[in-house]
Amino acid sequence: MAMLPSRSGRGRRAPMAEINVTPLVDVMLVLLIIFMVTAPLLTAGVPVDLPDSRAKPLEAEEKPVQISIDQTGKLFVDDTELSEGDLPARLERIASAGDAAKPPQVFLRADRGLDYGRVMRVMGELNRAGLNRVALVTVEPGAD
Repeated sequence: MAMLPSRSGRGRRAPMAEINVTPLVDVMLVLLIIFMVTAPLLTAGVPVDLPDSRAKPLEAEEKPVQISIDQTGKLFVDDTELSEGDLPARLERIASAGDAAKPPQVFLRADRGLDYGRVMRVMGELNRAGLNRVALVTVEPGAD
């Protein structure tokens, strides 16, 4: 606690009633920088070589379900690996957990080297489960 000289001049000091917020601001700025650096690293857990597109990014109001198909054809729902036989049951659970009037948003991330039929089989399963709000995830040209 800092002491200020009193006006009476006897050497007694009155307590200062101001709080020093500089250390708080320093800590908050360091945390902000840490979150800004780590947040982009947390968006995609499955490495997928996405195709290029000049489309505008979508606005997502809630966290979407991410379905990824990697270069070898392995399926992932969020970061959990699934077999193709387990996919319909998992999609049914996802569809039933959401609101019937507004099904959850699904982001489909597929490697650019995959067979078109493989991607369409997954999209067919999404449609069969009633998950019709599907967005195909791409990257901007030159962003690789």
